[in-house]
Amino acid sequence: MNDTYYRPAGSAGSGPFTVELTPANVDGWAWTSLRVLELPAGGSHAFATGEEEMFVLPLAGSCTVTCDGEPFTIQGRRDVFSRVSDTVYVPRDADVVVTSENGGRFALPAARCTRRLPARYRAAEDIAVEVRGRGNATRQVNNFGSAGEFEADRLIAVEVITPSGNWSSYPPHKHDQDVPGVESDLEEIYYFEVSGGPGGDGFAFHRVYGTPERPIDVLAEVHTGDVVLIPHGWHGPSVAAPGYHLYYLNVMAGPGQNREWLIRDDPAHAWVRDEWEHQQPDPRLPLSSSTES
Repeated sequence: MNDTYYRPAGSAGSGPFTVELTPANVDGWAWTSLRVLELPAGGSHAFATGEEEMFVLPLAGSCTVTCDGEPFTIQGRRDVFSRVSDTVYVPRDADVVVTSENGGRFALPAARCTRRLPARYRAAEDIAVEVRGRGNATRQVNNFGSAGEFEADRLIAVEVITPSGNWSSYPPHKHDQDVPGVESDLEEIYYFEVSGGPGGDGFAFHRVYGTPERPIDVLAEVHTGDVVLIPHGWHGPSVAAPGYHLYYLNVMAGPGQNREWLIRDDPAHAWVRDEWEHQQPDPRLPLSSSTES
């Protein structure tokens, strides 16, 4: 396994960030960033977005986001499995302060961009929740920052929840070439959280593999706080172990003129989609909605 692309929890942070992966500190990285901000009760953190647009997405807790003096209140959630969260989008070239009365953990998915769009609050009730796949390949996608659901310059971000025992990011697929109407060229970051059980923390598995021309080889047992970077190659599946639900945050951006997520399935496994015609979606999904569970 290549440690360049798999970053276990605690290995990729600095200062108030438990995760800080950006083009400035990842060799060969050009477009996407992920920071995970930990705040104590009453804590705050101020920063400038610079050349990046980003979301403030609570993983646990609530906060106030002040962007260029304009405050936005985020209700947030207890954890990533309990509720679809409201979010705030902040543009490039902005001064931002995140403050949390009770403390929490907040993801800041980001991408380099050129256009400066307005800061916006998005209520949880307005986020489209999609049930994707069939059978034990069914998963939930929270489209808070997908290309078709929210306007941004380059940044694409979604949450995926995979119930225990299911596979997601499947069939394996890639998006590392610019082929109009077929495939987008997008870097991608996966950030993972896994539900716990009576015996402790849960686990899952994630796979990335390349082509002969562009090799990459990652097979990781992932836990809460782990990150996998995908510069290219086929990725999937992400497999939730029985007994443990799997969450991941996807962050994508690339050089293409169009902000779109177009994928190409690995031809060796694309036939699996035909099997879904004879299967039903997993009845456990969606696991969460805009209402706290």
